Amino acid sequence: MQVPETYTLRNRRNMEMEISSLGATIMSLKVPDKTGKPVNVVVGLSSASDYLTELYLEQGLYLGSTIGRHAGRISGGGFELGGKRYPLYNHNGVHLHGGKEAFDKKIWMVESEESGDDPSITLTYFSPHLEEGYPGNLKISVKYALTEDKELNIGFRATTDQSTVLNVTNHAYFNLNGKGSILDHELELKADSYLDLNEDLIPTGKFNPLRGSLYDYREKSRIGKSGFNGLDDIFIKYGKGEKAIISSEESGIRMTVVSNQPAVVIYTPPQFAKLPFKDGVVFNRYPAICFETQGFPDAINNDNFPSTLLSPLDVYESETSFKFSLVEK
Repeated sequence: MQVPETYTLRNRRNMEMEISSLGATIMSLKVPDKTGKPVNVVVGLSSASDYLTELYLEQGLYLGSTIGRHAGRISGGGFELGGKRYPLYNHNGVHLHGGKEAFDKKIWMVESEESGDDPSITLTYFSPHLEEGYPGNLKISVKYALTEDKELNIGFRATTDQSTVLNVTNHAYFNLNGKGSILDHELELKADSYLDLNEDLIPTGKFNPLRGSLYDYREKSRIGKSGFNGLDDIFIKYGKGEKAIISSEESGIRMTVVSNQPAVVIYTPPQFAKLPFKDGVVFNRYPAICFETQGFPDAINNDNFPSTLLSPLDVYESETSFKFSLVEK
């Protein structure tokens, strides 16, 4: 494998972002806290080569990486499309995050870089027909941009030469204090429902109401509230707009998640293994939270879900913004 390259974006709002060509991965994202001090709010490792070590890979964390061809889980060991069966790499029938050697483990090429008020970088990858079992030659790009409005914008674009399925996301882990735990962070979900899951975390097709559930963060609440036992769940809000807001009184940083995708998988790992985190940062129990904006996992096997099919006549477009501000006093 090629040695991963790293790239840095900086804007005039004191935001700084580091990206690796391996998996088009976000390695760090610094934003100013309430005192103006930069805080790295994205969990990352010290160097791009650390993401290639056996110690890291055996954790299955996907820290900040691009996930595809299909984010989330696909049931039954594959899918049928156009009367043909496409088997996928799976463990006990469950295919996860695009397979064994998926987008997160590929070297992406830099197509363009822009400096100035809204610096950006666009990386591309070509996924050949039947890579990881998926049909179609797929061309995909991701554009990362830091804006004057203190936003990180992530835009995915893709085309295919034959019908396939596609559901791409970024797997960044956020901690608005840059260390410790997210249990004292406050979360507000702009969701209507969440998907019912079976014991393999595969959606059953049923939609559950948020009201009165353990996941009822419709009103801003402390993440580690009574009854909290971690999140690895799929929340639904159709249409483009706000999906979630998270904030920390300690740093004074507030982050709003905006997307054109109907689902957001929210994941809070119980803990991290001892890894070479950037700047030697130490994390505690429930160290971070992911907001994986995407289409519905296992949509190809569930007629009740919006389709994740991509035809040669279509262009896949996924847009997500992480908007940063300060907590209002």
